[in-house]
Amino acid sequence: MQAAFEATITDFTHDGKGVTRIDGKAVFVSGALQDERVELRIRKRHRNYDEADVVRLLEPSPHRVEPKCPHFGQCGGCSLQHLDPGAQIAMKQRVLAENFTRIGKVQPESWLPPLTDQPWGYRRKGRLSVRAVPKKGRVLVGFREEANPRYVADIGRCEVIHPALGERIAALAELIGGLDAASDIAQIEFAAGDDTVALVFRHLKPLSERDRDALAGFGREHGFAIYLQPGGISSVHPLWPEQPRLAFTLPAGGGAGDVELEFQPLDFVQVNAGMNRRMLAHAMDLLDPQPGDRMLDLFCGLGNFTLPIARRVAEVAGVEGEHGLVERAAANARRNGIDNARFHVANLFEDQRGTEWARQPWDKLLLDPPRAGADKVLEYLPHKATRRIVYVSCHPASLARDAGILVERHGFRLVSAGVMDMFPHTAHVESIALFER
Repeated sequence: MQAAFEATITDFTHDGKGVTRIDGKAVFVSGALQDERVELRIRKRHRNYDEADVVRLLEPSPHRVEPKCPHFGQCGGCSLQHLDPGAQIAMKQRVLAENFTRIGKVQPESWLPPLTDQPWGYRRKGRLSVRAVPKKGRVLVGFREEANPRYVADIGRCEVIHPALGERIAALAELIGGLDAASDIAQIEFAAGDDTVALVFRHLKPLSERDRDALAGFGREHGFAIYLQPGGISSVHPLWPEQPRLAFTLPAGGGAGDVELEFQPLDFVQVNAGMNRRMLAHAMDLLDPQPGDRMLDLFCGLGNFTLPIARRVAEVAGVEGEHGLVERAAANARRNGIDNARFHVANLFEDQRGTEWARQPWDKLLLDPPRAGADKVLEYLPHKATRRIVYVSCHPASLARDAGILVERHGFRLVSAGVMDMFPHTAHVESIALFER
């Protein structure tokens, strides 16, 4: 067994691990917080750093709290349950500020108050791993283990998943354990609308009629919509009921009413429903949509921002790279009686300056890119007519880089920025920034 070491944690990584040095070598310590004195044991050695676990807390941080979940530390779904919520937010704001300084060489003129919502039962979208474990005589359903991602964590419930599912992890594992295809279910995708939770079972071999009946019966008993996925994404189809419906409602604000977005279970939607509503209202305040505005929404997905914006402006265009999402966004516009929103399919990581939508003089621009950011778009947008940009980011480094581009090359000011706690108890940093000419 590896020897134990005593050490003081001097820093905190962006993925929620404590940092110390032993004989001059960096050691990343799972479960340790900054300024704590711990006894640790090396778990895995690398050339330039080591990974370790806490054996014993010698001097705990004043920000340490008791994790709500008994599986914390084993399950890799959360990394910060042992840090109080206020300190979690402060850490994320610090990460964003450091990225602005180090990468973008800019700082906001003012910081927006952190945006938070309910920290438990928030996750409406995700993927659960499934593995039959003969040595345990049962099936495990859950997220991957923190220390060894090859294994599925042995959990009975999850405190951060939508409660309709999070409280039934053990029942779901028992269901699969009783199937003929217990060893052939690879994963379960889940997606929750306002009224329905969908479960998509990825199976590697055709299911028997007995298994199909068992899955449908589980759906009826617990109120889940059950889908099967025997192949790629296009193979997903409902088992029970025949025509399930997934949808969520968003307020447009400003007295403009609501919009309802229908979606398919594997579509991208914001993971945190409550935070999504707060984020939308926040973005609207920053955009300040006016009846005469013409607005462009890039990386628009299902129209999460586009359709509420359409209720309050003269015209809006949404652009997205995935055909299916664009089709459903347009269908959502028709379903909501919105006729001033146009949607376009385009790969926004390629030069689109020759397209009709890219040549138009949009008043305001909303950017909500994936982790890679929007630097390819910023090679040809925004035009001189664009006076305000709201940038929603899921990766602080790409936001910081793009902020530098907007300020240095396009003549914008970084007016304000702040973090949004889309993924409580994880080190994921979601943020929003306002740029003006």
